[in-house]
Amino acid sequence: MKTDKKKTKVVKNPVNPPADLPVEERRNFAFDRNNYKWLLIGMAFLLVGYLLMIGGGSDDPDVFNYNMFNFQRLTLSPILLMIGYLLGIYAIMKKPRNITE
Repeated sequence: MKTDKKKTKVVKNPVNPPADLPVEERRNFAFDRNNYKWLLIGMAFLLVGYLLMIGGGSDDPDVFNYNMFNFQRLTLSPILLMIGYLLGIYAIMKKPRNITE
């Protein structure tokens, strides 16, 4: 008895599969390389923002340190944190190019 075996193509690059593959054989990932790039950029902004917020304390509890109220802690760091969070949200919400429906 003769059996029919379907030939399947080997996909070398599963992130961007060839367009001639059937829909069942394509891999649909939630993120592609672009999404990860934006996510890492956002995480770098968050890291720098939190690092700039560190410090400002005094060694002596009886002495008040006015360095706690400088530009980098009150203005620059929160701006960098907001940019980092917005980039993270953008990276998660951005639709990858290889999604097929």
